[in-house]
Amino acid sequence: MNSITKNNAGLFALAIRLVVGWTYFSAFWRRTILADKLDPEVAGYIGEKFNHFLPHALGIKPIIQYLVENPEVLWWNMVIFTIVEGIVGLLIMFGFFTRLMSIGVFGLAMGILLGSGWIGTTCLDEWQIGVLGIAAGFVLFLSGSGTYSLDNYFMRKEYGFTRKKWFAWLGSGELPIRQNLLPKVVLIGSLFIFGMTLMTNQVFHGGLWGELHNKSVKPKVEISAAEFANNALTFDVFRTEGVDVYGAWIIDVSLLDEDENVVMQYNQSKLADLQPRNIDNYYVAKVKPGQHSLILPLGAKAKLLFDDATIANLPKGNYTIRMTDISGANWTQSVSK
Repeated sequence: MNSITKNNAGLFALAIRLVVGWTYFSAFWRRTILADKLDPEVAGYIGEKFNHFLPHALGIKPIIQYLVENPEVLWWNMVIFTIVEGIVGLLIMFGFFTRLMSIGVFGLAMGILLGSGWIGTTCLDEWQIGVLGIAAGFVLFLSGSGTYSLDNYFMRKEYGFTRKKWFAWLGSGELPIRQNLLPKVVLIGSLFIFGMTLMTNQVFHGGLWGELHNKSVKPKVEISAAEFANNALTFDVFRTEGVDVYGAWIIDVSLLDEDENVVMQYNQSKLADLQPRNIDNYYVAKVKPGQHSLILPLGAKAKLLFDDATIANLPKGNYTIRMTDISGANWTQSVSK
């Protein structure tokens, strides 16, 4: 038997190949077979999950923002992304063109890391998935696949394409890198991945120095573009932090004068009764009235309109908008009339 087929490194990496392959294939399986998560009209639409990445994505934020502002383009990208995850995951498990699929694993994991590495309420979940996926993709590229793989089957059957140099780069077998150069390639690649791990750990979580932080624990809402116009108050709200699987529940929106007297107030019931004309959403994740409050999902941004009768009679001066979450957290923004 050709020694190329006796790839112990690829054999030893079998567990990594199967587990990493399933993590990606299972995403396709969940979204298409177990539930329909590609329907924009259904709860759990993957496009809304993608919208959650937006506030603190690293490097790819403009791409995410463009997609969530353009729902049709987002939908096509989510479909393509899901298909790619399914193909890469399935083929890496079968060991079919293993090194090419490992590049897919590396790329998908890099996207997860840069997009959502800041999300995770307990164990820095998405960051860990991202960095481990990148490392696994690199290891699988170096090792290829061994005994239990289609690549190995093709080589044992001595198909002609397995003797081509490109197959060694895209499939399995001995990498066509000089032996004296290979340790340097491994070292440089490993140090790059380790550096990416440390850098993102610090940027997303303060994991190396300074104060540890987790942007997924407490809700945070940014208020901007506040103004009085046409006897109404308008301002933008953008939910930038907190748990990704629930919204922030806003139970009070008040307008205070310079003496901190409340001159306009929307309590829970009034917020729950807001109409579509009062909420102009920018992205696919929607700010919307709930049964008992105004709901702000992670990554959602909207312009709110309050045309309360009291606004027309307010004297000129400086005012403060205050939004209060059910947790007791509140956020303020000044506005002048």
